[in-house]
Amino acid sequence: MFLVVFVKHQGKRHEVELDPSSTGETFKFQLYSLTGVEPERQKILVKGGQLKDETDLSTLGAKPGQTFMMMGTPSSGAAALERPKEKMKFMEDMTEAEAARSEGATPAGLVNLGNTCYMNSTLQTLRCVPELQEELQKYSASSSSSGPDLSQFRIGGNSLDLTSALRDLYKQMSETQDGFPPMMFLNALRTAFPQFAQKSKTGNGYAQQDAEEAWSQILSQLRQKLQIKDTASNEAEAPSRSTADVSFIDKYLSGRFESVLECDEVEAREGGEEAVRGEDVFLKLDCHISKDTNHLRDGILAGLEEKIEKKSAVLDRDAVYTKKSRIARLPKYLTVHFVRFFWKREAQKKAKIMRKVTFSHELDVVEFCTETLRKQLVPVRDKVREIRKDEEDVTRARKRQKVAHKQEEDRQRELKAEGPADEKKLVKDKQAENKDGDAEMADAVYKTDAEYDAERAASILAAKQELYSLINPELAKDEGANKSGLYELRGLVTHQGASADSGHYTSYVKKQGPVDAKTGRRKEEDGKWWWFNDDKVSEVEAEKIETLSGGGESHSALILLYRAIDLPSAEEVKQ
Repeated sequence: MFLVVFVKHQGKRHEVELDPSSTGETFKFQLYSLTGVEPERQKILVKGGQLKDETDLSTLGAKPGQTFMMMGTPSSGAAALERPKEKMKFMEDMTEAEAARSEGATPAGLVNLGNTCYMNSTLQTLRCVPELQEELQKYSASSSSSGPDLSQFRIGGNSLDLTSALRDLYKQMSETQDGFPPMMFLNALRTAFPQFAQKSKTGNGYAQQDAEEAWSQILSQLRQKLQIKDTASNEAEAPSRSTADVSFIDKYLSGRFESVLECDEVEAREGGEEAVRGEDVFLKLDCHISKDTNHLRDGILAGLEEKIEKKSAVLDRDAVYTKKSRIARLPKYLTVHFVRFFWKREAQKKAKIMRKVTFSHELDVVEFCTETLRKQLVPVRDKVREIRKDEEDVTRARKRQKVAHKQEEDRQRELKAEGPADEKKLVKDKQAENKDGDAEMADAVYKTDAEYDAERAASILAAKQELYSLINPELAKDEGANKSGLYELRGLVTHQGASADSGHYTSYVKKQGPVDAKTGRRKEEDGKWWWFNDDKVSEVEAEKIETLSGGGESHSALILLYRAIDLPSAEEVKQ
């Protein structure tokens, strides 16, 4: 049975139905819906003091028409109900392009046009580089390479220029969730590199190709064609000059080796032959696989040292030389290639090395670098690890505090429920704990979530400021370089089968966090991955990636694409 009572608040009189069988907490939530004042900020005056959450309303003896007084104001963060500024749009009302760009949409797959899985997997992995998509949209081919506009037929592009075809393909993929046929890009690829137009030995259609070769050829073409403005290069030295053009690939995906070539024979060195120092640009690190290779690190180290046979001027004959390389510049995006295929003469085909070689989601490459670069990277890398450890410690402490707080509340609630005798026992227990010097939990001050969040925000800002101050000034000028030596895995191409000329290629790309409509920034990632199997696209857990280390004919990683971990920018460290 309900009673109609009245509550006066800030000059207004609200009519409320009071249920005597409910509690004070329920009554407060009723008033919250009427006044907007949160229950914890309400002060309702009743006989004997203020209404408490646990009070049984039947004990108030309320009568129909009785008036109660309430005090309190909504918190500053409480938002008043108002009409949405933007009209809500339902999925069925969206265009195909709008639906493809909405939160939770599945990215477009690529239709297999006849043994083109090598190309599809390569394109899907490269698409996870946002800077590439951004710069492609600005790209305009020369008039000599333009062709008929075929984009209206939705076949992937308007030009046989490879870079234009890639630009149009990525744009059209962003406007659908269906499998898309990359016909124009395939034509452009085969025109630029006829090796990909090779016919199958059976005479039926085109031959299967090596995804690594497709990756390398696409990057080489982009390196020539996709030129961008390098705003960082001239900013400090000559701000008045026009910015220089630089290759997108050179800026974001290429590194630099410093090498030493020396003859293995003592006789040559004693004869005065000096070591030759040189520099080389690289677009990928090779992971060579031998019987001793168990982890990615082992293979990369092996790839940084090679034997070369050439003529020695001192010995006047051929001799074996050792070339040792170290990395002098790390790109923001690092490609690692598992050298799994080799030419098997007796079979006349590229055979596959099946050995299992593990790799990690985070890659530390500092040990592969020159001494000069190591000195620049180590302070930042070590600080990143220190900050991560501190965050883990704080999280664990917060969990322990919440558990202890709950246990203490439960204990007090149980003792109060038993009666005054047990309350006296609680006081005596506390006094005994104080006397023994073990009063930490008894008198602990428990922080609220808001206090923890405020402390964490301040701590994060201080950590970012300290981390930013450790970034080497020379590295800071290079926008497309890695400044910590740490990389996180973002995409990979896999191969299933026993040889490069057969089998099947797929790719995995880590899901990005959805874009916040208000701030324009991406939200936290959920750690899951997209699996692109031609036009079939599915979501998989991170644990799936750990099964792609090889060891048989099942899917094994062939190409890994790592991205430099995020570091704070100048804007982020400002107060």
